Amino acid sequence: MAVAEPLQYLDPKGTPTPDAPSLAEEQLLRMYRAMVTTRRVDDQCMKLQRQGRIGFYGASTGEEATAIGSAAALREDDWVFPGLRQGGVMLYRGWSVEKWFHHLFGTEQAVEKGRSMPCHFSDRDVNQVSWSSCMATQLPHAVGMAYAARYKGDDAIAAAYLGDGATSEGDFHTAMNFAGVWDAPVVFLCNNNKWAISVPVEKQTASESLAIKAKAYGFEGKTVDGNDVLAVYDATKKAVERARDGEGPTLLEFDTYRIRGHSTSDDPTRYRDESEVEAAKRRDPLSRFRMYLIRESIATQRDLETIEEDVQGEVRAAVNAAEEGTPPPLESMVKDVYETVPWHLEEQIEELSTFKET
Repeated sequence: MAVAEPLQYLDPKGTPTPDAPSLAEEQLLRMYRAMVTTRRVDDQCMKLQRQGRIGFYGASTGEEATAIGSAAALREDDWVFPGLRQGGVMLYRGWSVEKWFHHLFGTEQAVEKGRSMPCHFSDRDVNQVSWSSCMATQLPHAVGMAYAARYKGDDAIAAAYLGDGATSEGDFHTAMNFAGVWDAPVVFLCNNNKWAISVPVEKQTASESLAIKAKAYGFEGKTVDGNDVLAVYDATKKAVERARDGEGPTLLEFDTYRIRGHSTSDDPTRYRDESEVEAAKRRDPLSRFRMYLIRESIATQRDLETIEEDVQGEVRAAVNAAEEGTPPPLESMVKDVYETVPWHLEEQIEELSTFKET
């Protein structure tokens, strides 16, 4: 059986098909700004890590359309269960760039006060749950949340993000099975960026696609051009509406590519050919969307340059603010855990404070 062509509305030159979804200009420009912000934040974070100013980072360069297109299709009260590269979802939903950098610098002003690993962004203000680093563990959590919401009569849905590598984990299959059995209002959003660190997708599965795996669990799967932000938006919007209307889960496979290494700890030149990367860059989602906005007279070249300049200034200001942040106080290690701190921990904190001062 032939594999279905991915859903696509914008070709690599930004030319839309006649059936491309029609979105308000304001929303399109908001999506563009969020994609630019995600790209510029990634660029800055890679530099900061190489300079030794932050410890670790996993960039989403080349995958911005998957995060922003899907985020634009969610409601504010929907819940996000991210993987490594979904920080852009939070940015689209209103999380500030300054909070982003406070998190990476581990300051007292960070939401988690420095007690969460880099890139484990979370904040209840935007309904995003922390990632755990153990691949696919967020997926059963998302199904459980979705099932609980329906049980309570809440029509919020769960957006469960994953990479192609997560489809090789047991928790993926557990989550898919429960989602199918329960008709849980969850949408699985899989970034097939072709590499699970150094393992190519063709060595992870013999299936014709990743989307087809949904069929075994009794629900729909669809492959989408993950570098086409309009296709990502439209496919996610329809899947979210089905879930909210009680029609069950969907698995969306976003066909994209990881331009950079898996993380700052990875050297991708050891396992992949640079020509492959160069070919992927010609499908860049940001330049494709930029050409579409100009072609459709939604914005001029100068309008988009102004957005990029504004974003660069925002990123610089956020880095400066985070670097001036204060470290979390030692007592927060226990006072944020216990309402009444046990005596032995009080003694340990006092001793640790004395040790630090000496």
